[in-house]
Parts: sequence; C-alpha cells; structure tokens
Amino acid sequence: PQKTSFHRSQTLGYKNGFAFSRLPTVGIGGERLYVNQLSQAELDELSNKRPTLTYGQAKQAPPSGFIPAHVAFDKKILKFDAYFQEDVPLSAEEHYRIRQVCIYYYLEDDSMSVIEPVVQNSGLPQGKLIRRHRVPKNDHGDHYHWKDLNRGMNITMYGRTYRIVDCDPFTQVFLESQGIELNPPEKMIFDPYTELRRMPMRKYITPSDFDQLKQFLTYDKQVLRFYAMWDDTDSIFGENRTYIIHYYLADDTVEVREVYKQNDGRDPFPILIKRQRLPKTFVDKKKTFPSCVLEISDQEVLEWYTAKDFAVGKSTTLLGRTFFIYDCDEFTRNFYRDKFGITDFQPVEIKKKPLEEVPQVIPPYNGFGILEDSLQNCFSLLPKPPRKDIIKILENDHKVLRYQVALESPNPEDRKRRFILSYFLSDDMISIYEPPVRNSGIIGGKYLGKTRVTKPGSTTENATYYEPSDLTIGSTIEVFGHRFVITDADEYVLNYMESNAESFPAATLQSLRDHFRPQQVVKETANSDIPMLGTSKQELDELLVQVREELKLHNYLNNKNIRETFLQCDKDGSGILDKAKFLALCDSLSVPTNAILVNKLIDLCSCGEDKINYHDFLRAFPS
Repeated sequence: PQKTSFHRSQTLGYKNGFAFSRLPTVGIGGERLYVNQLSQAELDELSNKRPTLTYGQAKQAPPSGFIPAHVAFDKKILKFDAYFQEDVPLSAEEHYRIRQVCIYYYLEDDSMSVIEPVVQNSGLPQGKLIRRHRVPKNDHGDHYHWKDLNRGMNITMYGRTYRIVDCDPFTQVFLESQGIELNPPEKMIFDPYTELRRMPMRKYITPSDFDQLKQFLTYDKQVLRFYAMWDDTDSIFGENRTYIIHYYLADDTVEVREVYKQNDGRDPFPILIKRQRLPKTFVDKKKTFPSCVLEISDQEVLEWYTAKDFAVGKSTTLLGRTFFIYDCDEFTRNFYRDKFGITDFQPVEIKKKPLEEVPQVIPPYNGFGILEDSLQNCFSLLPKPPRKDIIKILENDHKVLRYQVALESPNPEDRKRRFILSYFLSDDMISIYEPPVRNSGIIGGKYLGKTRVTKPGSTTENATYYEPSDLTIGSTIEVFGHRFVITDADEYVLNYMESNAESFPAATLQSLRDHFRPQQVVKETANSDIPMLGTSKQELDELLVQVREELKLHNYLNNKNIRETFLQCDKDGSGILDKAKFLALCDSLSVPTNAILVNKLIDLCSCGEDKINYHDFLRAFPS
C-alpha cells in the first residue's frame, strides 16, 4: 500500500548504433531484484580467478532469456460475460432492469474494464461503465487478480454486483492451463421488459376468398379518370374548382388531383386527397368518432368505394366534399361499356357564373400630397408615381409666369399685403411668395410651396386645376381656402401669351394688354421728352446747382430718406410718377415746392400734363 510508483524498468537500449537488452535491476515500485544478480560468492570467485595459460578461459553458458510481462501477455485479454440487476422505482411497467455487460481482464498489467454493449434508442447511458485500471478488491489495498475470476460467481466492483455467467474459449483455456477448475456456464438472463416489447402482437385475420393478387396482375397500371368539379361557393371566398379523380383498378384506391392553371393565384399543390381506399358507409358511425386523426380500418367500414359508384352526371361525396362528375376519358368509357354495359357518357356542360363587377369606390381626398399621387394608393398595393409629360417639361423648362396678387380678407391689415404668384409652365404648379416689408409686423417669405391648385368645386373624380388662361388681371383665385386678387403681372407674361396667342383665350390676352397700355404710353412719352431735355441740359445743370445752394439753407431735409421714399412709391420702376402724388410726397417730406427755383425744376422734370420724371428731380438731393 505504501508504493507510489508502478512503472517498469527499461530493459531495451541502443548503443553505438546497435540494439541490446539488459536485465532489470529494480522491479515495479522501485524494489531491488536479486534474481538476475550475481551472488557474493560468485563475485569473489570471479575476482580471484586467474587466466590459465594452457587452455585459456572456459566458455560460460549463455544466460536464459528474460521476457517481460508486457511482452509475454501483450494483447492477451480474458473476457467474461456478465449481467447486473438495476432497480426501476418510477415505472409502473417494470420494477427492475437486467443489463448485460462484458468484463475484460488485461493480463499485461492486471487491469480490468467493464463495457456494456450500446443498444440504439434505449435511452440509457451505455458503453464504458468502468474504465481500464486496477480495480480494488477490498479496503486493505488488494486488487482483483485473474485467479479471483470464475464462471457462476458474483463479483462486486464499486458497490455494484455483477454475475459472471460465461467466458470465451481463450479465457477458458488460459484458466485451465493455470490449474483453475472452472464452474459450469450459466444461461444469460435477458431483460423481461425488453423481451415483452420484442414479442409480436398476435393478429387473427380470416383469409379472404377474393384473390387480390389476381386483381393486381389483371388491372395493373389501369386507371379510371373522371373530370369533376367541387362547388364551394356557399362558403366565404368559395368558388367552383375543377379536379381529376383517379380510380386505380389494381387495388381499388382513389386519388383526387387539383387542376393547376397559370396565373390563377394559387400555389401548385398537385394532390387534394392522396391515393387511398375511401370509405362509403360506416358501421354505426358516431358523431364523436375522431375519424380525422385515427386510421380507419375494416372494422369501422361497412362498404368501400368501388368503380360502380362513379358515373358521369352524378355527384359523389369523398371525405366530406361533394364532387360533381361531368366527364371522363376514353379508357373509362370503354371500361364501363365492357364491364357494366353503360353506354350513356354524355358530358355535362359546366356554366360558370359571371363574376359580379364590384364598382370601385374612391375615397375622398384627404388633402395630403398631390391628388394624382395620393390616388395611386387606391389602384395598387404598391403605388407607382403618376406619369409625367416629359415633352412638356423639356419644352417649358425654366418658364415661369409671375403675377402680383393681393389677399382678399376682411382684416384691413391683410388687404395691404402683396404676394408674388409664380406659375410654372413645365408642370402646371403654383407657388406664392410674400416679399418682406420692413416694420410691417409680418414675416415674409414662402407662403405656399410648389404644388398644383384645384379650382373651387372640383372633385377627386374630375379634378380641374388653374391654368394660365384663368389668371387674368382683376380675377380672383382661391388657394386652399384663401382668396387672392391679381393686381399686376410681369411683362414676360404678356410677351409669352402674345407669342403663343393660339393657346390662350382672347379675353385673357386683352386684359393683359389693357393693363400694360398706360405704362407703355408713359414710357413712350418719357422717351419722347428726353431729346427735348437734352437740348436744355446745360440749363438743367445750372438750375440744379442753384437749387442745391438754396436747399442747403434747409438743414432739416434728409436726402437719403427723400430718395428712398420716391423709389418705394415707384412700384413698377418706370421713373415716372403722377404729379399729384409727386407733390403730396414733397409736402410729406417738407420739400419747399413754393420756392421759385424748386418750382422751376419741377416744370423742367414734367413729362406731359400730369407726369413727372423724378430721377432728374432727385439730382438736387445728392446722397
């Protein structure tokens, strides 16, 4: 028990390129061996021995060969067949279990292992139960030896008792050669529960008088084909669907296959009812019989479907579905004509019910996005953007008609607000911009983003949008509940409409001409007066110098304020103002118009009777 090392000494060596063997000096556990060593007397004799001169030294006999245990018993294993009994406390079907094992004893190092053959689907951890090692025999440090093993005995290893019943022929020969008397072999005991599961169930089947083999050999590969229809229109989303019923004459089985059509919106499942025998009449079938989850045997069926149960023009109920047979193929006709003498095979014409046209109801426009873009959600599950007129976009790119509009509102502050309405000819969209005015209390900027504006009274089915022909001077347009009055337009609007006069009404074009005619007259008058002023340019320059000298006496005048006020009043930028408005501005700015030089300057700046070119007048007020 005090030994801690169990390795064997090295007996083989290699020296100067040659292999040699040597006798071990120590055994297992490090104990010194005296069997293979010389005695003290032999050593003394060798030390005192003198070589003889006549005969020489005597030849010694070669030592007997030594064979180690791991060489002598290499791959020599004793095998014993055994079993042990295991309790099963939590089962009502078995109280104990018999498990068969094989006990292996390795002669080379006196080690043992226990292995249980693996059984598939046993649910038990099988295989190596005890790994290979020296198995302890008792608490005194002894280990099992091959002398302790025999047939017909019990052996206890780690608290489990094994019954050895037999051994293999090699084990029997080895033990008998060592003088051990073996007990007679015993019969291996098997697990009773496993043997119960292996016993086949006894079935009592009365042999039938009908020869099924003859039917198979006669009608093999002969199939009756019927064309049927299942009317499922009574249920929700039901419809009339066509099927093909196959009746196999070889074994009286029935198969129902679906008729797949392209683009019918259904997955191509080929079989509705797989090939099987279908029951026709049950034996006192109860409503509670779970026929959908249990197999139907001959004991529950009184009559099965046969070939005489199928006929053209009749309905047949198969597993709860009623199929109407309206036609069959040529082989089926010949079979019924020869077998049953039936000659009436007139196919039934199936009339499909016309589909009811459901009118498409378009919901009212909710105000989000463009009408055409929102309308696409009612036509498709994946809406597509509305088609655009690419030719119109390319021809009218960067062409914009601008109008000046005033807000029509009961609030007097809003009536003074002015807006710029832009009409984009490329996509018929409208945007409104409010120029910021200082000290007005209103934040200017974008008033309406670029969008299409519908006319009042238009609907989603018949939407009408504002066009350039609707934008006339003085007309009122309604933009999402706000009313605007068109007060002015850009000269580009008149030029564009005159160049495309055939595309616009005459009234729209005439309203723009009437609006721009006074401005053109004033400009022509101003342009006609310029040469006249050119002749008195020296006189005008001299007069301006005199007026500046006189106005220096009026220190309260603000030249910058005067210039900004005149420029703001000239909204169209023509440089011409009405004489009455001009004099009113001079009075509000405290300009001394009653002075002789200032009055003379006003006369020189006059253009016609009631128009004044204020640009020359402002030269007297340098910034």
